[in-house]
Amino acid sequence: MKQGRSERGIHELYAEDPKRADWLLWGRKADPLTRRGFLTRSGLLAMTSMLGAHIPFAKNMPSGLIPAALAASDEMFVIPGKEALTVLNDRPINAETPPHLLDDDVTPAHRLFVRNNGIPPERRTIDFTTWTLEIAGESCPHPQTFTIADLKKNFRHYTYQLQLECGGNGRSEFNPPAKGNQWSLGAIGCATWTGVRLRDVLESCGIKEDAVYTGYYGGDTHLSGIAGKVAISRGVPMSKALENESLIAWAMNGKDIPLLNGYPLRVVTSGWPASTSGKWLKKIVIRNRVHDGMKMTGYAYRVPCNPVAPGTNVPSEDMCIIESMPVKSLATFPKSGITHSLARPLTLRGKAWAGDLEVKDVFVSTDFGGTWQKATLHPPVNRLAWQKWEATVTFQQDGYYEVWARAVDRNGRSQPTVVPGWNPKGYLNNASHRIAVQVI
Repeated sequence: MKQGRSERGIHELYAEDPKRADWLLWGRKADPLTRRGFLTRSGLLAMTSMLGAHIPFAKNMPSGLIPAALAASDEMFVIPGKEALTVLNDRPINAETPPHLLDDDVTPAHRLFVRNNGIPPERRTIDFTTWTLEIAGESCPHPQTFTIADLKKNFRHYTYQLQLECGGNGRSEFNPPAKGNQWSLGAIGCATWTGVRLRDVLESCGIKEDAVYTGYYGGDTHLSGIAGKVAISRGVPMSKALENESLIAWAMNGKDIPLLNGYPLRVVTSGWPASTSGKWLKKIVIRNRVHDGMKMTGYAYRVPCNPVAPGTNVPSEDMCIIESMPVKSLATFPKSGITHSLARPLTLRGKAWAGDLEVKDVFVSTDFGGTWQKATLHPPVNRLAWQKWEATVTFQQDGYYEVWARAVDRNGRSQPTVVPGWNPKGYLNNASHRIAVQVI
């Protein structure tokens, strides 16, 4: 599979060859057939000319699959509608957002990261008017099935700005390396989501006293392509499912949810790993036990219950499910690698978030953590939204600097300045973000 280059590697390349770095990060302007056509079924027939051969089983090629002969080439590829994202692989499709493109207060659709575990349903197979959601499970006394129209008609609508972050965001910095998508910092976003409260829908079907957990099932297909085989089925404890901000959403930023982000319906359980926010939502079960669906057991989305030394072989029974994500921040302006005049102050902007909690403070440093300056931090628009921060720094002399950003949550837990808590799957890296500044 084709791996995206890390932002750090791009910066190094800029110093050597800016033109080549620009090409690698954004891609050259090329014929849409050789780039955008990769990820649409309509481009399959045209690929025959590029491959120099007929594709006998073209009709069986899943949408989103880049032929191995092309994926192995040096030609960059992009996701239509998400052109600025760095694509990590194509099967399943996963792509992250460079930090400087997360400067918007509300993350636009074209800049929201993509984390898929299976093959999404094809857009042409989805009928918004007939899509249904089933509510069932051992602890659901009155199972029901709803169309999206039913949800809109029968329940009150809510809109919240909610941050979603992949549990593996920052995985690329762990050593020894952890297997999986080598996310740098861009598997995070905060869009507005519109839908109905998950609580209202579950309560309409009844929740037995023995209810412990929820679980979801989506319309995506396992990478094997086997019909009915589940790619991922995760869930949350009832306490999280019943929060005001836990939604069954049909809109993002006031429009249909993008296909790769879950169209036409998804769960949004903000503050926890984004894998708990099931996409292409078809079914929710109310369980009388911890949900045991695909990627709920073993090492998936789990970390050692107690700290371990890097490289430790941790027994699966000593792994605990990830719940609320840790405090974290990004400097979203300026872009790392800038040149700045010594005569002028440097304005900084960024975002901070803390899983289920609110961020209390953000600090910045220009001397590698020797001293810290408090930034101006804005309150969240609503609970579980990220928070904006700003700061202005000055430099006493020219040279190479790094601006570090460090957030502290309301319980006093701070981002570390080094990669924390090694774990076998490379989850929960919340080390301080650093950007490079050359002062002249």
